[in-house]
Amino acid sequence: MLTINLVCVGNLKEKFSREEQAEYLKRLSAFCKLNIIEIKEQNQFDNPLVVIEKEGEEICKNLKGHVILCDINSPQLSSEDFAQNLEKLSLTNSVLTFVVGGSFGVSENVRKHAHQKISFSKMTFPHNLFRIMLLEQLYRAFTILNGKSYHK
Repeated sequence: MLTINLVCVGNLKEKFSREEQAEYLKRLSAFCKLNIIEIKEQNQFDNPLVVIEKEGEEICKNLKGHVILCDINSPQLSSEDFAQNLEKLSLTNSVLTFVVGGSFGVSENVRKHAHQKISFSKMTFPHNLFRIMLLEQLYRAFTILNGKSYHK
């Protein structure tokens, strides 16, 4: 079974976000093993370069398999293209790791470790909302690949 890791800076503070995450974890368990790894968010009043480097060190400790960086300046995929990419990657990789950086972005070291970079939009989203969006798109991708009706 495919293992998917989500390495995310920060945690989900709101109850509704934690409940939504739990729902997608339950749904996705039929298709993959999903691990959410939360990296401690650094003090946002520190120098942004220091924050990025400290968070980057922790992110890099958790990178396994094929690493996909979620990055606003990267190519955007439709849900169908995202599903096809997931299917293609799962043929040659048993572990996929998605990285969601902190408010200041990610370090150059994290970027160097990424095998692929994708964007969901040119818009900026709160990290808790983006995490749920990523989980939803993963679930949507698996429903597309398995001919389930959720997608439409």
